[in-house]
Parts: sequence; C-alpha cells; structure tokens
Amino acid sequence: MELFNYEFMRRALIVGTTVALVVPAIGQVLVLKRMSMVSDALSHVSLAGVALGLVVGINPVLTAILACLLAVFGMEKLRKVLPEYGETAIAVVLSLGIGLAAILSDFTQSVTNFNSFLFGSIVAIPDDEFRLILIVGALVLSLYLIFYRALFSVTLDETFSRLAGVNVKLTNLVFMVLTALTVSIAAKTVGALIVSSLATLPVLSGMRIAKSYRQTTFVAIALGLLFTLSGLVMSFYFGIKPGGAIVLIGVATYLILIAVTYRKGEAR
Repeated sequence: MELFNYEFMRRALIVGTTVALVVPAIGQVLVLKRMSMVSDALSHVSLAGVALGLVVGINPVLTAILACLLAVFGMEKLRKVLPEYGETAIAVVLSLGIGLAAILSDFTQSVTNFNSFLFGSIVAIPDDEFRLILIVGALVLSLYLIFYRALFSVTLDETFSRLAGVNVKLTNLVFMVLTALTVSIAAKTVGALIVSSLATLPVLSGMRIAKSYRQTTFVAIALGLLFTLSGLVMSFYFGIKPGGAIVLIGVATYLILIAVTYRKGEAR
C-alpha cells in the first residue's frame, strides 16, 4: 500500500496500534463499573497538562501524564470525603481541567501545537513523544495483564472480591493509574475530545456480540484496532482528521450492530 512508503504513516500505524490495544481494554472496565465519565474528565485534565508543558517548555505528553495522575489521586480523595456524592468528584475534576486548559492555553506560544491535542495529531508525533507513548503503552498493557484477574473480579463484585482475598483497594488504585496513563497518551494520538469515544464505542459494540467478559475484551480490542487503523487509512486517502474518522467508524459500527442484533432478537 502507498501509505507504507511514508515514514510518518508507519509511525502513526505503530502508535495507533499501541493505543488501540490499550484504550478499549481499560474502557471495558470503565463501562462495566459505570465510570465512563472518568475518561472524559481526565481527557480535559490532560489538556491542562499539555498547555502547562507548552508554557514551561516541557514535553507536553509528560506533563499530561503528571496532570492526569494528580487528577486521579485528587478524584479518589474527593470520593472519600464525599462518599454519598461520588459523581461530584468527577464533575469537579472535569471542571478544573477545562478551566485550567482554557487559561493556560492563552499563554502557549504555539496555538497549533495545543490544538493538535484537541482532535489528535497521530501523523505528526515528534521522536521524544513517539518513544514516550510506546513506553507508557507497553507499561499499561503489562500491568493490565498482570492485574487482569483482579480487575475482572473487582469489576463484577467488589464485596465478593474482598471476601475472596483480592486487594480491592490496590486493584482500584492501579486501575485508576492505568486509566490516567492511557488517557494522557491517547490525547496526542486520537485527541483529548475523542478519547472517551475510543474507550467506550469498541466496548459497547463488543458487548452486542460477545457472550463473556473475556470475549468482550478480545472483541473490543479487535474493534479498537479496526476503528483506529481504518481511520488512519481514511485520513491518508481523503485528507480528513484521523480522530474524527476513527470515531465516526466506531459510531457507524455500533449502530449497525444494534440494528442487526435487534432484528435477530425480534426473529426469536
């Protein structure tokens, strides 16, 4: 294929594959725990981290990671202080991220660079960000596999998991850290405003056709790869933004699966 002749597209495909392997896996836990809004809140915080990095002259992906990690710990602290209003912590963090991003963006010297994080810039990733994304992606995937059984148990029933000897507190903490890392690296590739879509659409689509947690995991990751790589191919040949193409393919696939599975249900 023609796109393999270009170095920037080969790099984009590598990064896209890395992100597509990680985001749906983390997204499945978020969807089943009904915490999808967490990825949305962290994506806005990542924008604030990006803006800070551009202002002070530090790698924006690194500052996005640090901002998301701080947001995760802050969110958990608020959830403990206000246990009866757990959703409030998410809303507060989301609002804080939007506010800081809006203010800090006024001080960035490169508006174009900042805007690339809004809808992604997977075909224009510098060497340092390219290496950082691959390292963090490998770390997240490794920890996810190590904690897979614990995450599965805690996702389905925290009380049972605690009685079965699972360290629920540690598992939840690791998961929140993995979510923060995932969102921060995905912001550069698919865009901060699109991360939550990539985290949920493959999972929701997988749940329409899979019959178990494990099957849903594999199907969601496969669909994440399909959406991402198809979006990159479309962006190359039609000159459109990769992030937008990825999301639209995901939405179309989900709607088609709803129609197909709904008709099968009626036939029965």
